[in-house]
Amino acid sequence: MRDERVELDETPKERADRELIELLNELRIVLPGVTVLFGFLLAVPFAKGWSRVTPFQRDVFLVAFLATGVSVALLTAPSSYHRLRFREGNKEHLVHIGNKLTIAGIAAFAVALEAVVLLAIDYVVSLGAAIAATASFTTLVALLWYGLPLYARLRGD
Repeated sequence: MRDERVELDETPKERADRELIELLNELRIVLPGVTVLFGFLLAVPFAKGWSRVTPFQRDVFLVAFLATGVSVALLTAPSSYHRLRFREGNKEHLVHIGNKLTIAGIAAFAVALEAVVLLAIDYVVSLGAAIAATASFTTLVALLWYGLPLYARLRGD
């Protein structure tokens, strides 16, 4: 349930300031995971076993790698945008743009995570197991990252 008192006591400037701080704090949580995955993926092609991957596994790796790179770009964009435009005094616009970039970055991260699950399980177990695990993982991510907040919005929570 919303705290209506907080919303009523804030000026538009205070609200924009608070929302920007919340956005940047959320990015501080998401970005380490994305950058660790990106660093790991950078090392994969240079590992000993890389020569044994199938063309399918190579393609899945490329999807994971590129999706992670896109995620890093999208999730760091709000900070860059803020640095370049913060003196213009339009934090509400900055929060609006940053929110869209962050949602897109998290979606790209979801694609990367799912591709990594597919790749790892295919490499270690089998393609069938990888497809089943990835379908389950994708469902979990979709429900937790998108379904739950959208359901709460529909309920008015």
